[in-house]
Amino acid sequence: MDYKKYIERNPKIMLGKPVIKGTRITVELIVRKLASGHSLTDLIESYPHLKKEHVLAALAYAADLIANEESVEAV
Repeated sequence: MDYKKYIERNPKIMLGKPVIKGTRITVELIVRKLASGHSLTDLIESYPHLKKEHVLAALAYAADLIANEESVEAV
């Protein structure tokens, strides 16, 4: 999934947090809603501008961030 088609970061929108292009729906909001048990259908019903592709892009974006994190061992 090429999430760059759907995700943008702009310091003037939501303090630069990654959002779905053309909205103020953050990747964080999508991931947190899914983590708390909301379904894809719940999200789309609650946020009419949101599409399945947007949710998948948000998850791909979050996965890429985690995959590229540097792990620091506690001493």
